[in-house]
Amino acid sequence: MMDKVAVVSFTSYHESVARAFDEIGAGPVLGRQQKVLVKPNLVDDIPYPVTTPADCVGAIIDYVRSVSSAEIIVAEGSGGDAPTGEVFAALGYTGLAAEKQVRLVDLNEEPLTRSELPGCKIFREYFIPRIAMESFIISVPVLKAHSFSTVTLSLKNMMGFAPPSHYQVGGFWKKSFFHNRIDESIIEMNMHRKPDLTLLDATTGMPDYHLGGRHCDPPVNKIVASFDALEADRAGARLLGFDWRRIGHLAGFNKN
Repeated sequence: MMDKVAVVSFTSYHESVARAFDEIGAGPVLGRQQKVLVKPNLVDDIPYPVTTPADCVGAIIDYVRSVSSAEIIVAEGSGGDAPTGEVFAALGYTGLAAEKQVRLVDLNEEPLTRSELPGCKIFREYFIPRIAMESFIISVPVLKAHSFSTVTLSLKNMMGFAPPSHYQVGGFWKKSFFHNRIDESIIEMNMHRKPDLTLLDATTGMPDYHLGGRHCDPPVNKIVASFDALEADRAGARLLGFDWRRIGHLAGFNKN
């Protein structure tokens, strides 16, 4: 069942990522892929739990390699002031890429393609890196509340693909176009391209704010996996104590 959600207790990234992926039958699906793009949440150069830890992504790379001969890419387009390359270096991804022999891609600088969906209200025309349309995308968010969208999980993590050349509107925040109508924007950008697989790092959890603040106490201590990003995000919202039916993009997304 592609909408199955695995929620497993955390022991180590190596063990828990593999267990969560096995529970949803990820191995055979990944085995059919030619190019796998792993998309962490590296919004800025702030360490975990604000951003996805390199150790989590390393465990995902190892799992994909164990079941597939696909090319593996780790990609992000930072949203804050720091260039993506500096974020990769500061958070351990440059070293991870060298260790695992994978390619790092700055989504803010990638060649673009145009997607059209006339039924959309905000993004009838949407520009996205071509690599997103050529790859199997694993979205790897961390469990966090958000000051605009209530939570920032797998669906919102796709904002990293949005090019600043089209979606930066003043200031230094590279994806600022989305902030005015954020729930509708999250829904529509995922109508153009949603994740193929989600691995949510819910080992700690941040219940108040996406760039800082207190951590969940006790830590949530879970790993969540699903082929259905919406259901993964609804499960993540529950882990933070939110009712997903009161969160605009989680209640309003029509999977059909």
